[in-house]
Amino acid sequence: MSKKVSIAPRPSARQADDWVSAPAKVTSHAVAGAMKRLTIDIPEALHRKVKAACAVEGVKMADVVRELLIRKYGNP
Repeated sequence: MSKKVSIAPRPSARQADDWVSAPAKVTSHAVAGAMKRLTIDIPEALHRKVKAACAVEGVKMADVVRELLIRKYGNP
């Protein structure tokens, strides 16, 4: 028995540009407006602690960090 896998045609450069510039999906905790990525380095033990707490609470780490930044600096 053979299984056929269909592969979509390669998108045009225009389609790729439209996809990249499309607005990001907004989560319930996200601030309205354009989103920017922030990359930080934290100690492994702190990362483990935050990740475990988020897993128990059923929340995303990004949402927790975003909320902490909003508390510290306010809404933009």
